[in-house]
Amino acid sequence: MSEALKIGVAGLGTVGAGVLKILSAQGDRLAAVCGRPIDVVAVSARDRNKDRGVDLASMRWEDDPMALATADDIDLVVELIGGSEGIAKELTEAALKSGKHVVTANKAMVAHHGVALAKLAEASGVALNYEAAVAGGIPIVKAMREGLAANDVASIHAILNGTCNYILTEMEETGRDFADVLKDAQELGYAEADPSFDVGGIDAAHKLAILATLAFGTELDFDTVHIEGIEAISATDIHFAAEFGYKIRLLAIAEKLDQGLVQRVHPALVPVGTPLAAVSGVYNAVAVDGDRVGHTVLEGRGAGEGPTASAVLSDLIDVARGLVLSPFMLPVARLKAKAPSAMAQHKSAYYLRLRAVDRAGSMAAITKALAEASVSIERIVQRGPKGDKKGGGGDASGRLPVVFVTHECDEATMVRAMELLKAHEDVAGEPLMIRIEDGELR
Repeated sequence: MSEALKIGVAGLGTVGAGVLKILSAQGDRLAAVCGRPIDVVAVSARDRNKDRGVDLASMRWEDDPMALATADDIDLVVELIGGSEGIAKELTEAALKSGKHVVTANKAMVAHHGVALAKLAEASGVALNYEAAVAGGIPIVKAMREGLAANDVASIHAILNGTCNYILTEMEETGRDFADVLKDAQELGYAEADPSFDVGGIDAAHKLAILATLAFGTELDFDTVHIEGIEAISATDIHFAAEFGYKIRLLAIAEKLDQGLVQRVHPALVPVGTPLAAVSGVYNAVAVDGDRVGHTVLEGRGAGEGPTASAVLSDLIDVARGLVLSPFMLPVARLKAKAPSAMAQHKSAYYLRLRAVDRAGSMAAITKALAEASVSIERIVQRGPKGDKKGGGGDASGRLPVVFVTHECDEATMVRAMELLKAHEDVAGEPLMIRIEDGELR
């Protein structure tokens, strides 16, 4: 058996502790799998005295995580501190420059600085592995870099945030509104005290930017990802979507079109009976369309101690076996700068929900405004003041919910229509627009 792979772990939160637990419980089996042991030489975290449920006695404690980057007895640094800037980035850069492999779960850092870090890894001939940064326990990075490497990928459609998926699923099953379910998610530990990165779509966008680079061989470009969250989704929208044969999911989509690369994260109506509509609770899923394999879907737990620690171990095992790949499959010099496609060019059907003032002629005026904006209506549903047994009624001011399903049109047209509706005297409050994703998901 070869000499041990000696690692240092920075960050001993849920995932870091999970990694140490797996190595402690399955060290002998992993050594047999790798052909060499994986030994934790040193660790670093903020609180030395915290009980993490794992024995640290055999490991050197470093108060300064930067010491891991220069230690002579460490081959690989596991960065589990988090954050796109600061000590996590500094540690990763220093480790790569020192000729040490790096394994990270830090999607924000990879999304914002992945190309620069990949250059450092390539220059030093070491690995920069980040399976745990995207979709937790789903091995999508390995699938893209290895199993699907022979494919010309046309699109990725994914559910990449378990917090959002849990909230939307609970809203479906209980009929409760967003704020109420979010509070429960926080109490259960599925949502952070400040949930804005999750419910605002930023977390999913970080992961999508990484997947798009792997799929299309383009430079990472997080700033061109179109991002919308789920904060405005109501129980009324969930109800109407079900009536129309859809579920609402926060989708992360990357597509290679003639006019450029589309990267977008937003709520969408997904047809019932399709794989992504069936993904519930805290689960994630990634659907890849390749020219050779066709439609492939990977589903699993997207976060948590076990799934994320498992993904970290898969990266450690690769390095222990001697597998060192270009971080984004292609060498950095061959990554293309792909012109982003403007959202204004996107085409789909739309779900539009608004509150109409309860007076004669209001509906006629609203539909006229939509016609003037060149929006063609396929279906209109209006509820009376009491709605129905499942909801969808008017509020105390007599404002009635009206839902339109449009025929396909481009985004620019729909944006103009929304501006007209926001200023319309027969529309109360903010109208809501949700895209309908039909074609690629069936």
